[in-house]
Amino acid sequence: MERVLFTNGRVLDPVAGALSTQEVLVEGERIIATGTGLPREAGTRIIDLQGRTLMPGLIDCHVHVTAQSLDLWSNVTAPSSLSALRSARVMEETLQRGFTTLRDLGGADLGLVRGVEEGLIAGPRLVICGKGLTTTGGHADLRGLTDGRPDMMSDRLGSMGMIVDGVDNIRAACRTMIKEGAKFIKVMANGGVSSPNDPIHSIQYSRDEILAMVEEAENAGLYVSAHVYTDRAIRRCVELGVHSLEHCNLIEPETAALAAAQGCIAVPTLVAYDALAIEGEALGLGPAEFAKIEVVRQGGLKSLQVMRDAGLLMAFGSDLLGDLRKYHGMEFELLAKVLTPAEIIRSATVIGAKLCGLDAETGRIEAGLCADLIVVDGNPLEDILCLAANGAKMPVIMARGRFAKNQLS
Repeated sequence: MERVLFTNGRVLDPVAGALSTQEVLVEGERIIATGTGLPREAGTRIIDLQGRTLMPGLIDCHVHVTAQSLDLWSNVTAPSSLSALRSARVMEETLQRGFTTLRDLGGADLGLVRGVEEGLIAGPRLVICGKGLTTTGGHADLRGLTDGRPDMMSDRLGSMGMIVDGVDNIRAACRTMIKEGAKFIKVMANGGVSSPNDPIHSIQYSRDEILAMVEEAENAGLYVSAHVYTDRAIRRCVELGVHSLEHCNLIEPETAALAAAQGCIAVPTLVAYDALAIEGEALGLGPAEFAKIEVVRQGGLKSLQVMRDAGLLMAFGSDLLGDLRKYHGMEFELLAKVLTPAEIIRSATVIGAKLCGLDAETGRIEAGLCADLIVVDGNPLEDILCLAANGAKMPVIMARGRFAKNQLS
């Protein structure tokens, strides 16, 4: 196994939000030592950082790697083999932005997970939920108002959701997702921006149905993640035992405090709405879609302040589809309007690792952890925009001990 020694740089500790002068030694997939004066055995590759910052690889906790296009039906109807090839390209591009772990919120399957693990895809580690569960007419039900065809496309890789109604059917769907490699269950518990039939304020699924999801997930040692915008929907999910709260643009202080007390983690995705606002006209979005976008955009920055003040942990997320992925780095800029660089870095490392169930594997630079590392030109604790350039200021990217990029050899 190759040994790599990173030297002459500053190591970023995301927990403390501080830099220290250390060396980091990697062997195979693991970090085997940190400190000063580490041994330089024959054959060790030495990477001279020349004062640059070495930090943990980034984690995006809300992606859809199979959503190659903003035309969601075209994703669904694409052959699954084509969708897999497109997804591999999306993952490879995301790794080049410094993201070494992705949490997929609907679409990706075990084949993509194993493709990375077996080295067939040069992409980030992938944590999946299978398909997001939605009600008839809910978020992820892409059928038009008068389209009464049954849901026959949820088995396609490009489909992000599955229509499931009723407690018994939900239990069966959850068990199937878990059997097929899901690490959490995703529920569409609120209306959405990109779906045709559900206004944002709509509440989706009965309490009994969500409780069934929570029980099935907990039985497997997992949790439920919910697509939610409104305070009412968020509070309802928290009360029912949902752990991960996606988006949360319209959350209020009392609900945020309750979620924090319950140990929940929120995943704001502000860039998704700014990107849609920028590109929406060209994409053919109508007045109804723009109205929904503006509602969540206006609440987004406020929600960051509300959640931080309540002590509610936040993980980094983007939720960008299709060509909008070019705005990935903008999420750092938006978060920086409210949060400090140290808070943003924690959201994209240690908190993200915790939400992915990988806090014993990644998110920090410590002996024994996986070698998910990036080298950054500059100090992200002073200038978070070092991370916002979509990898342009990252001369080295290492995922699980393998160089995805190395311009310092």
